[in-house]
Amino acid sequence: MTEQNLTEKTNAAFPAASLLGYPRIGRRRELKKAIEAYWAGKIDAAALDAAAKDIQLTTARRLQELGLNEAAAVPGTFSYYDQVLDATAHLGAVPARFGQLLNAEGQLDVDGYFTLARGNKEQQPLEMTKWFDTNYHYLVPEIGPETDFKLASNRIVEEFEFALANGIETRPYIVGPVTYLLLSKASDDAPAGFAPLSRLEDILPVYVELLGKLAAAGASWIQLDEPALVVDQDTPAAEIQAATARAYEVLSGAAARPQLFVSTPYGSLDGQLGTLAATNIDALHVDVFKGAVPSAAALAGLGNKTLVAGVVDGHNIWRNDLAVSAGKLDELKAAAGKLAVSTSTSTQHVPHDTAEETQLSAQLRSWLAFADQKAVEVKVLADYLADPASAQAAIDEASAVIASRATAEGVQRADVRARTAALTEADFNRSEYPVREAAQEAALHLPPLPTTTIGSFPQTSEIRSARARNNKGELSNEQYEQLMKDEIKRVVELQEELGYDVLVHGEPERNDMVQYFAENLEGFDVTVHGWVQSYGSRCTRPSILWGDVTRSAPITVAWAEYAQSLTSKPMKGMLTGPVTILAWSFVRDDQPLGETANQVGLALRDEIADLEAAGIKVIQVDEPALRELLPLRKADHAAYLKWSVDSFRLATAGAADATQIHTHLCYSEFGVIIDAIDGLDADVTSIEAARSRMEVVHDLEAHHFGRGVGPGVYDIHSPRVPGEAEVTELLSTAVKHVPSRQLWVNPDCGLKTRGYAETEESLRNLVKATKTVRAGLLEAAK
Repeated sequence: MTEQNLTEKTNAAFPAASLLGYPRIGRRRELKKAIEAYWAGKIDAAALDAAAKDIQLTTARRLQELGLNEAAAVPGTFSYYDQVLDATAHLGAVPARFGQLLNAEGQLDVDGYFTLARGNKEQQPLEMTKWFDTNYHYLVPEIGPETDFKLASNRIVEEFEFALANGIETRPYIVGPVTYLLLSKASDDAPAGFAPLSRLEDILPVYVELLGKLAAAGASWIQLDEPALVVDQDTPAAEIQAATARAYEVLSGAAARPQLFVSTPYGSLDGQLGTLAATNIDALHVDVFKGAVPSAAALAGLGNKTLVAGVVDGHNIWRNDLAVSAGKLDELKAAAGKLAVSTSTSTQHVPHDTAEETQLSAQLRSWLAFADQKAVEVKVLADYLADPASAQAAIDEASAVIASRATAEGVQRADVRARTAALTEADFNRSEYPVREAAQEAALHLPPLPTTTIGSFPQTSEIRSARARNNKGELSNEQYEQLMKDEIKRVVELQEELGYDVLVHGEPERNDMVQYFAENLEGFDVTVHGWVQSYGSRCTRPSILWGDVTRSAPITVAWAEYAQSLTSKPMKGMLTGPVTILAWSFVRDDQPLGETANQVGLALRDEIADLEAAGIKVIQVDEPALRELLPLRKADHAAYLKWSVDSFRLATAGAADATQIHTHLCYSEFGVIIDAIDGLDADVTSIEAARSRMEVVHDLEAHHFGRGVGPGVYDIHSPRVPGEAEVTELLSTAVKHVPSRQLWVNPDCGLKTRGYAETEESLRNLVKATKTVRAGLLEAAK
């Protein structure tokens, strides 16, 4: 960095206590409601902007109330939809297939932004996939040699200026350049072998221009998120190191800029720590909750930079062991010249405040820390750094609560542990697939390319209202049950009329595919206001898995049995798999995940037995989150895949040969875990494929996948209706790469979030396309 650069950047100290990020949907999902009202045409862009600003200001003031009062202590991590999409908007990286989305001023306005997220009549939206090892999903940028980068959004600057005008200096945020390119995919027009990281030099000037605008606006710090550096990538490590060094050489050398804070959440930096330490950034975050505490030697290159220690878990909800965290800070303080405290990740992955959950027992609430409590924990630990004695009372209280949790009733149950301890290898294995295939063909009599859906049908406002009134006691259980039966009858009749082969009951009685089971299994509790963002405006309430898990009574059987009574066609029993129940819950952290997964697997095994006894011949055990919990380091993959696959097999291995076991996965780079998917040994696997335009069939072909498979042909995460020709093209592609006798036809995922009009039209097109491709197969066979 030149002497001139040093004089033109700000020199404010990094805040002693701050979060990497905060929930951005609003305490009562105000952002979700405003965005969906805008999409529906009920409010205009000005009203949407006003709602967004209100959430941002409310967040900033709340964090100040919790003790994060220093300049730049409040992270500016608001987003209308997704932080990676925000970076795409600022870089102007609009794929050519969308045509001209930039307006006359060369900016991507809010409608263009949402078009990338949701698609339009002609174009599918950007592909969606998981964000590291979380239940959050981001939109994948499409980058090619032709991508024209330019600063096409000023929103980060405007958000900073708005907060500053209201008396609060926030810390602007953007995904860092190396992570942005590593998370991107090559555009459709890119030549074979093209790597988005090769465009690094072209995006850095846009980042530099943004830094200059933020400096001019008065920002003292900017946060650049580089979580891709904690993951084992396909790109060689040396190439990533070189890109990281170059990126921060350029950014730190900007003529005018805020101070650069680089955050690296979700795990240990390992070899990349030295690379970042050697650059001229001003502060570096390391995750020392999930990752190891770096050695003094590893930190030697930091010099006068501030080390920001992520000692409070931003990803789960359990109270921090402040004594352990204080010990980590003592180690770091001895090795780092300047030290600050933060969370390991953004707290966007947890709800707002435990105080909202008055229905939970006081004991359980005392074990928990949501985003607001984590802010307080960070402040306590920052106070500890300044004066250890001032934090001792809080440290002692946390230690006492954690000790009491270990001995609380229900945390460990002798009957549950005896059952898992008695498991043998036979409990994890079914008959060989050819034996099962023959038995299922004899039992089901399905046509070529059988059609089905993934499980849920649209959850209408009437369904949600009935559930709410039942919960409030305004609707009796008998009245509620009849309304749900009426909806099931409607769904079954619709599928019959459309001509589907294997039916579902639509799941109107289920508020959420995990919460429904959590409410019916022991060892769980559920929240009322514990919303977290999954993607865009989609929010979920993860359940709290705090104790040993067992099933005391059947959960789904009565509904499945009723639905089957309405049709002579096979009706699928619908269960959520053990890994997904874990991944989409806040899971206990006091024992190995594999032990917890086996407990859930045994509960599901009992449910499958009861479904079979009720005459259900097809049972789907969804595992859409199988990829989500995959460790970020390859050395840890084998151990994870062993217990995760085993828990599914434990749940399903008791099924009879003639019972067809389905599973479903979505938005998860399948090629990475195709061996594990195969290892599940499901008879039929349905997988997302529409938004990625059937990319997965190449992996299936290369792997010689030998059982039933349904690559999705209808992207349900967008409101667009796929035409018959589009579905026919996707199915024709699948038939070229996967033997037709194995292929099923289905949407990408459940239909819960869609409306009935678009659903009926889409499903009708799916059946028409199937008939066309079936006819082609018959003609080719002559």
